[in-house]
Amino acid sequence: MTDDAKLDKMINEPVERLILKLAVPTVMIMLVSAMYNTADTYFVGSLGTAATGAIGVSFSLMAIIQATGFFFGQGSGNFVSRALGAKRREDAEKMASTGFFLAFAFGCLIAIFGTIYIRPLALALGSTPTILPYAVNYLRYILLGAPFMVSSLALNNLLRFQGSAVFSMIGLVSGAALNIALDPLFIFVLDLGVAGAALATMISQIVGFIMLFAGCFRGGNVRISIKSFAPSAARCFELARGGTPSLLRQAMMSVSTIILNNSAKEFSDAVIAAVSVVTRVVLLSGSVMLGLGQGFQPVCGFNYGAGRFDRVKRGFLFCVIASGALLTVVGAFCYIFAPNIIAFFRDDPDVIEIGRFSLRAQAFVMPLSSWIVLCNTTLQTTGQALPASVLSFARQGFFQIPLLLILVSLIGVRGIQLATPIGDLCTFLLSVPFGIAALRRMSAEMNAARL
Repeated sequence: MTDDAKLDKMINEPVERLILKLAVPTVMIMLVSAMYNTADTYFVGSLGTAATGAIGVSFSLMAIIQATGFFFGQGSGNFVSRALGAKRREDAEKMASTGFFLAFAFGCLIAIFGTIYIRPLALALGSTPTILPYAVNYLRYILLGAPFMVSSLALNNLLRFQGSAVFSMIGLVSGAALNIALDPLFIFVLDLGVAGAALATMISQIVGFIMLFAGCFRGGNVRISIKSFAPSAARCFELARGGTPSLLRQAMMSVSTIILNNSAKEFSDAVIAAVSVVTRVVLLSGSVMLGLGQGFQPVCGFNYGAGRFDRVKRGFLFCVIASGALLTVVGAFCYIFAPNIIAFFRDDPDVIEIGRFSLRAQAFVMPLSSWIVLCNTTLQTTGQALPASVLSFARQGFFQIPLLLILVSLIGVRGIQLATPIGDLCTFLLSVPFGIAALRRMSAEMNAARL
């Protein structure tokens, strides 16, 4: 597809139909990605509560890897979509190449330093003495695959922001399907245990990386090349401006999970295991909503770059209503079947009892995520870095972490169960004026453009 044809589609095709068309592959990506993240928890669950806890502990490192990948991918991708909307392809190519190669380099740094300090890292992430051996075995392979994980996330975002979510879907879904297939083979048939789950994840990430990289050279997408690698001060500033909200969001998720695990280990391995299971279930539950939001991102970027603010507003409201309705249904399902869902992953009475309350508490606030995520997405994609960064930081930094520290000291395990849903409610209340201000700003820009 030529640049003009792609631009015409992005700024003239009916917004709702365009978002849904772009959202189908991104929803598939989010669902399958959440499923293969959850697959590790499911298969490892049969190895015992300590092994399940190791997956939960390792989630913090995965969040750090994701934070790095999203920083470079969203930072460069936001700029690329606006540049293509303004017909500046050369600038888009330089930003895409700069974001990709920096992402791979930082992934290598994570792998090197993480491997050198793997045992202190596992302890810092929240391992108990019984969980530590499993966590070390799992983290070793995850760290080896870190450069490919970071780069895959960067490439995924770059392709999505160009409106080429199908290529992104092919790459990530192929890797995810391979992960799900390899998990039982490595864990049970080859008897590699927890290390087998991590090895399956590493191999699948490398395969996904290869497929995603190949997608950059098809369908008229912006090409990645070392010749276009140009990390100038201005370009790095733009990358940081677009990527900082994602970095803050993912980094704070990692910090909050570390604090959560360290708080949980003061009680028992069952608490850590329950936290791990609920975290994966909530991630899976929100994957469709996140996919819809990611389908909106290129529409938002292209139309904002082209000055079509009316289409940005219309797309935003459509996504908020659609995802809010969906999460209401999903939340009701999770509330009703909470014990069954927890037992599916770990059939331990203590884990079920702890996880049941946690999942039901989070089910109540699930619908609020639609407004929070879409506000953050719109602010970030339109280049409003400061309010987007504040909102990204708020959920964990302003609310969840302080609530966790206070509530655990006051009411113990119940504090661990309530900190996240209360934090989500507070984040929603904070995000309301941010979203209203963004909509008013676009209305003012529309009125100014008519004069």
